[in-house]
Amino acid sequence: MKFFLKCNEAAEVCDKSQYKEASLLNIIMLKMHLLMCKLCRSHSKRNTKLTNAINSANIKTLQAEEKQSIKTRLQQETNNEQQS
Repeated sequence: MKFFLKCNEAAEVCDKSQYKEASLLNIIMLKMHLLMCKLCRSHSKRNTKLTNAINSANIKTLQAEEKQSIKTRLQQETNNEQQS
């Protein structure tokens, strides 16, 4: 079993850990890697800032029915324009 991550593996674990998908062992290995790698440490900080910004944005999305309604209206408008 290896205990040191390559940078590309560290980036993947970093992403997973922010979405609570990384195992405890992977998180520990990531922390060890971040202690030694300035580039990955910088990536991790930027990734954390981005995640926090997205979470605090309070983004609202459309319901499935609303999306379907818009899609139907667009298709009708497209068909009307093609027939004209």
